[in-house]
Amino acid sequence: MLKQIPNIITSMNILCGCVAILFAVSGDLITASIFVFLGIFFDFFDGLAARLLKAQSEVGLQLDSLADVITSGVAPGVVMYQLLNLSYFGHMQTLTETFSLGGWNVGFQNYVPLLGLLLVIASAYRLAKFNVDTRQTSGFIGLPTPANTLLILSLPLILQFQYSEIVENIILNKWFLIGMTLLSCILLNAEISLFALKFKTWGFKNNALRYVFLILCVLLLVLLKFMAIPLIILLYILLSLFWKTVD
Repeated sequence: MLKQIPNIITSMNILCGCVAILFAVSGDLITASIFVFLGIFFDFFDGLAARLLKAQSEVGLQLDSLADVITSGVAPGVVMYQLLNLSYFGHMQTLTETFSLGGWNVGFQNYVPLLGLLLVIASAYRLAKFNVDTRQTSGFIGLPTPANTLLILSLPLILQFQYSEIVENIILNKWFLIGMTLLSCILLNAEISLFALKFKTWGFKNNALRYVFLILCVLLLVLLKFMAIPLIILLYILLSLFWKTVD
């Protein structure tokens, strides 16, 4: 039974992802974000539990990737779809409304929000590559899907809890959202080496980069709250590139 604990935790990730999708489809992006964050929490601890219980398995590895497709692929894709709807039409809508007969009179722009679903494809492709890429044992090549998901989910949270007219004009700008979608798809599958936050030991010498990054993350979150998340993702990429150059 103990050997199944990691898979149970992974299953909780799947459940949170599914609930998040249902909320995102209904237009409640804040509650969707909460369940996505819960899913990412479970995603972090399933691997930790597997290592502690020595219960790593091929089934667990595949289940983890399938869970990530849902929580860190489909969920942020639907959130971006709704943000694009908000940008183009001033309200969120369902796919039924997108493909309604009346929608044909609107023209091509009625279907632009579907570009948000490119995140699902890019995330699934990134996870498939991860499963067969032997280079990604101690780090990542390309932005991890949970990190990209945090980036996307930070947008509705900033709109809701740190609202200003400037913030709204930036985040709900259609070109900003389209650019963010395409940039995310590129970063997910780019040949960029990024460090992992997995600690094999707790000593500072072997984990200096991780400790520096975590301290900076805490400081940014305290100072900027949800606005810190895009900066943290940028910092993650820049620190990885800088450390690689130094090495």
